[in-house]
Amino acid sequence: MLINFAFPEQTNCSGKELAMTTVISLTFNPVAENTYIVYDNDSLEAIIFDPGCFTNAEEEELSRTIEKLQLKPVKLINTHCHFDHIFGNDYVMKKYGLELGIHELEKDILQAAPVVVNMYGMPPMTPSPPADYFIAEGESITLGDARFDVLFCPGHSPGSICFYNKAEHYLIAGDVLFDGSIGRTDLPGGDHQTLIGSILTKLMPLPDETIVYPGHGGSTTIGKERQSNPFLV
Repeated sequence: MLINFAFPEQTNCSGKELAMTTVISLTFNPVAENTYIVYDNDSLEAIIFDPGCFTNAEEEELSRTIEKLQLKPVKLINTHCHFDHIFGNDYVMKKYGLELGIHELEKDILQAAPVVVNMYGMPPMTPSPPADYFIAEGESITLGDARFDVLFCPGHSPGSICFYNKAEHYLIAGDVLFDGSIGRTDLPGGDHQTLIGSILTKLMPLPDETIVYPGHGGSTTIGKERQSNPFLV
């Protein structure tokens, strides 16, 4: 398990840097999935994106991180519902009394996750409860004064959504775009051309300096991927 802290920067007219939020990345489970805790620096309220904690030890590590920083989880969101991104849904929902938000097209993927885990020969997972509400493109998610615009980016999964913080120049990207790669499309509901279209029309128009926090591996930027990602150039 790895913990990485990121401090997105915002600059006001006086040149003083103002970071409204902090992004924490925790790497969990046998697939090395990135779980993100994004918190408001003033209120310490937090969104948990894609809790991938699989073992009791990983669940405890997630909670220790939250408790150490005195955070107050207020939202649980899945960028998509492949099993490695939802292992911890049940734990987080019960531990912090949170409702689950997903895109409506991920309902079947969420329900099928325990069967898919069994097909991969992994130990049984605790099924995720169903979603409490759906998130659609054109909506925005707020955290204190920070705003995250919802971008619908299918292709890796039917209802993949990314969350763009325009003011602080970063994107919670799920498994849509990686450092030098893109999401796999050989899983049920995946489609290569749809994914490429999503990236080209939704993500590539973002500014070069936009930091991309992907579901696996290290962060990158839109500018870097525009210039050198072999799937896009």
